[in-house]
Amino acid sequence: MSDTLSNLDRRLINRLQDDLPLTSRPFAEIAEEFGLEEQEVVDRTRRMRDDGFLTRFGPFFDAEALGGAFCLCAMAVPEDRFDEVLTKVNAHAEVAHNYERDHRLNMWFVLATESQKDIADTAAVIEQETGLQVLLFPKEREFFIGFRVNA
Repeated sequence: MSDTLSNLDRRLINRLQDDLPLTSRPFAEIAEEFGLEEQEVVDRTRRMRDDGFLTRFGPFFDAEALGGAFCLCAMAVPEDRFDEVLTKVNAHAEVAHNYERDHRLNMWFVLATESQKDIADTAAVIEQETGLQVLLFPKEREFFIGFRVNA
């Protein structure tokens, strides 16, 4: 595991945040842009994910644009129950991703469902299963945030 990024890794992170080519081999096209072999791009991306530089790598679907609903949620989970609650929350297919935060509200996750009613229903089931309140933070405004690293 490395605790630093090379200039090439930094450039690759920046490029991966742009639109990936919609082809059967998007890494091959990115590799060509960089003058690399496809496997090197795949290996570097995997290593950066495994080393924690990338916390998530994959598509992001706009549930609302697809006719569904999503909502940011938070919970205040006792530290001694965190793993137990995490397992219960993540067992729901509607949980898109889940992050621990250093805050009173220490568990944050996104619910992605077919309808707003399903958001409320899933949150209610999680509350019943855990005995903890799920706070719902529906989107009021959309922001697009990109993270760029100096290469």
